[in-house]
This record gives sequence, C-alpha cells and structure tokens, in this order.
Amino acid sequence: MGNRIFVAIDTPDLERARLLAQRVRHHVGGIKLGLEFFCAHGPAGVRAMEEIGLPVFLDLKLHDIPNTVAKAVQSLAPLAPAVLTVHASGGRAMLEDAKAAAHPSTKVVAVTMLTSLDDGDLAATGVSGSAHDHVLRLSDLAREAGLDGIVCSGAEVKSAHQAWPKGYFVVPGVRLADGAVGDQKRVVTPRAAIDAGASMLVIGRPITQAEDPDAAARAIVATL
Repeated sequence: MGNRIFVAIDTPDLERARLLAQRVRHHVGGIKLGLEFFCAHGPAGVRAMEEIGLPVFLDLKLHDIPNTVAKAVQSLAPLAPAVLTVHASGGRAMLEDAKAAAHPSTKVVAVTMLTSLDDGDLAATGVSGSAHDHVLRLSDLAREAGLDGIVCSGAEVKSAHQAWPKGYFVVPGVRLADGAVGDQKRVVTPRAAIDAGASMLVIGRPITQAEDPDAAARAIVATL
C-alpha cells in the first residue's frame, strides 16, 4: 500500500520547509502543508514544494458558505493536491460543492473534530454527546455527500472504518509511545492507527523537531 506517513511541515519558512522535505523524502509518502505555510507562500509555495516530487496534502480546512468554498477549491484545482481538507461541519451542500469543484485526482476529505479538542470542548460549543459519536455522525455526512473520506483521531478511526469500509481515513495527532503529546488531546501510536484502519498518518513534531528527521522517519516506518 506504499508509505502512509505524510510529514506535517508547519513552518512559514520556505527554505526550511524544502530542506525538511528533502531530508525525509525517501522515508515518507508525502508532505502536509497547512495554513501556516499557505498563508505565507500561497500557491507558488505549494508548487515549489511539489518540485521535490512527493504528493502534497493541502490541509486548509475550508469552512464557509457552499459557493465560497467551491470557488476556493476551484482556485486550488490547478495545483492538483493529492488530498485537500474541508470542515465537515460546513454541511452537506458545502461538502458536495467542494468535491464537485476539486481536481479529479484530488481526494477531498472532511475534518470531523480537531484532535486538540475533547468532550468538554465539544460541550462548550453546544454539541451534546461524546466526541466519538460526533465524529461518526460527521463521517456519515461526508460519505453521503460523496467525499473521499474524513480526518479523525485514532480513537474514532476503527468505528469510522467499519461504517465506511471504502473511506479514506486521515489520522493526525500521531505520537510515538514515549513521545511528547504537545497540544494534542486524542493521540495514538502509528502502529495502532494503521491497525485500526488509518489510510494516512500525519506526523509532524516527532519527525520535524528530531535532531535527525530522516532517522526519526525511518524509525517510525520500522514500527509499521
């Protein structure tokens, strides 16, 4: 199935981003670029990273009225990212329009619930019930809207995969067993995430902040 690790390159420094990607390129399956990078460099920065030869996961978590999101996705289509994120909570019409506007080769996946949140955070936003149930509800919505998959934590991926066997499941918040959790609340090890049904693992700091990012990536691949 190929290397399912996408390294999260969260820096506004283009040269640092390119150096990091080049260092780990033989031991990861792709690179994830988020808002921090995109706000600094835009489409030109994405093209510069694509020159390295790795698939790009563009993690912009778009969330707006359907027309606005569709136009934004349409604007990104020439970049043909491997994966693009929108927020599941934008609703069915927004999800459908995002998928329709995307490049045919781009997987559009819906962010269900950020891995920095837990049940208490969910309640504070007015959503009753558990994080687990909320993620599964949004997963069903994404499937019905024709998306390719969802982003969820390792805690929910097993149930989501059982309900949507052909879905594409992106699992962030992945940490090694002895690693620092940082600002994540719902974390899981790489091996556990793969065993539960993850299609892609998004791993940032355990690789990017290691003394030797290449060795760190290799060590994680070895656990899989």
